[in-house]
Amino acid sequence: MRTGLVLAGGHSTRFGEADKSVAAVDEQPMVRRVAERVDSVTDELVVNCRDEQRAAITEALDGLDYRLAVDPIPDEGPVAGMRTGLRVARGDAVAVVACDMPLADPELFERLFERADTAAVPRADGHLQPLHAVYGRHAARFACDRTLASGSRRLAEALARLDPVVVDVASEDPFTNVNTKGDLVGVRGALGG
Repeated sequence: MRTGLVLAGGHSTRFGEADKSVAAVDEQPMVRRVAERVDSVTDELVVNCRDEQRAAITEALDGLDYRLAVDPIPDEGPVAGMRTGLRVARGDAVAVVACDMPLADPELFERLFERADTAAVPRADGHLQPLHAVYGRHAARFACDRTLASGSRRLAEALARLDPVVVDVASEDPFTNVNTKGDLVGVRGALGG
């Protein structure tokens, strides 16, 4: 079984006061765009968020079949968000994607599922993309637990504990993330129907 895990629990401080996860991209909330893309290649969908995001995320994902994984302690970063989501996930392989990557690539996730054991992470232009990757649920949860227990919140440290398969890709487009309102304008219209 495959799980799609969308990380939406960040505070998006560079975006301003609004929650970027529900900002519109081509007339749909960004978190919905990302969720639909990963949901198309998985058997279940889990969305990680902060408690105060529940209502907005629920409204944004209306009609989709998903489960929320609410962070018990907010603002601990993506490693903690992954750990929370991995606790809820049922699939042995979990596609993890940040909610601010509206160009996430379902075909690339398929390639990563084929290569994943403990982890399969794409690399573009020499940079690993751990928030558009596939992880073995048990191994990744252990890596997140160990990283947080060591006092670190660094995703690179959790990833290093997994010895991931690296999958080189030509385009950086799927990893475009929206951090500011200017970034949001840049991705509008970039998605086909």
